[in-house]
Amino acid sequence: MSKLITRIWHGTTAAHHADAYLQYLEKSGIRDYRQTPGNRGVQVLRRLEGEICHFWTVTRWDSYASIQGFAGEDYEKARYYPEDAQYLLEFEPTVLHCETFEF
Repeated sequence: MSKLITRIWHGTTAAHHADAYLQYLEKSGIRDYRQTPGNRGVQVLRRLEGEICHFWTVTRWDSYASIQGFAGEDYEKARYYPEDAQYLLEFEPTVLHCETFEF
């Protein structure tokens, strides 16, 4: 059994921005996740719900120190990019962290 830390961020866009935001996300946050030492994987979940599209980024990390390498010392806070304002309907202030056990 190995233990990782999973970080889950949630955001919403207008449904008509769903594909553009996914492409933008790949070039911004996902690229940065992958380049941060200690990142063990990235997944994006997407769900259309009427006029809104939900996104979750689910990342796995080897430690909280590695997460700080991506998010900064206050790793519980969500990290945003300037261009996010073009897409996101709101800016949730925090993310969820869970211990993750792989068997």
